[in-house]
Amino acid sequence: MTAVKTRKTAALTEWDMAANIRTKSDVIAHLEAALAEDDVPFLLSVVGDIARSEGMSKIASEMGLSREGLYRSLSSDGNPSFETVIKLLSLLGLRLTVERKPSRRKPVRKSA
Repeated sequence: MTAVKTRKTAALTEWDMAANIRTKSDVIAHLEAALAEDDVPFLLSVVGDIARSEGMSKIASEMGLSREGLYRSLSSDGNPSFETVIKLLSLLGLRLTVERKPSRRKPVRKSA
């Protein structure tokens, strides 16, 4: 008699970031982490996840866009305008700020 090995498989579910964003602190933490990556498609993906966590239909309606148009705009193939991103963040009660990035480069000196 030959023993037959069977492989047990686990049922896996896809992790959905939008389902795990519950507070404004979560939103800010995800955005700060995405901004630190210097990866625009990833940042837009995170912004899309945040919009989904708030309700994509509601956000799209408030922006004057269709739900599908907002999804398309924030997809990996999308290219939303800066105005769209700023408006979306504003609707979420957020704003962008600028701070100096730590640099290893020597500062550029202005010549007189």
